[in-house]
Amino acid sequence: MPKAKKKSKINTFDYSKDRKKLKKQFKKREAPRIECPQIRNAWSDKKSVARNLRDMGLAFDPNRALPIKTLTFAAVERTEEAPTLKFVRKPYVLNELVAEANLPEKDKKTLSTDLIEYVQYVIREHSENYKAMARDEKNYYQDTPSQIRRKVDQYKCCHPEEYYTFVEFLKGPPQEVGNPV
Repeated sequence: MPKAKKKSKINTFDYSKDRKKLKKQFKKREAPRIECPQIRNAWSDKKSVARNLRDMGLAFDPNRALPIKTLTFAAVERTEEAPTLKFVRKPYVLNELVAEANLPEKDKKTLSTDLIEYVQYVIREHSENYKAMARDEKNYYQDTPSQIRRKVDQYKCCHPEEYYTFVEFLKGPPQEVGNPV
């Protein structure tokens, strides 16, 4: 008994399709990842994107939320009327976003460990003499005294506690005043 022609066609592998790319596209379409935790917790899969955002008090289309108005005589008469108020079903999302935005931002600037070690070395060897630092044998990049001063100032700004403890350590232990032994 002969085999059906379509049956053999189904079982062949298509080498022209990129399976990895297809899987990425499928995952992207299936469930987009919402990065903001406040919005993710209040999100409803049964509603559309515009409806979800409107319930949270957020704008889906910025052009509709804040339209550019041209002032004409007829428009001036309309603006005197009371504006229409929109009902926000989930105001806690907006309140949480505002509270998060008002938090002070932590300074994240830092320097590389190589630069920190270099600055500590030159301070240890030459204290505040920038010309001697420029002539030092470990000045591999041939920095000028002003460039070295800038690097030391960066170290002071980015790591102030570490700098002051390092300087105190260089001064040595405190001397006791009293009877010499």
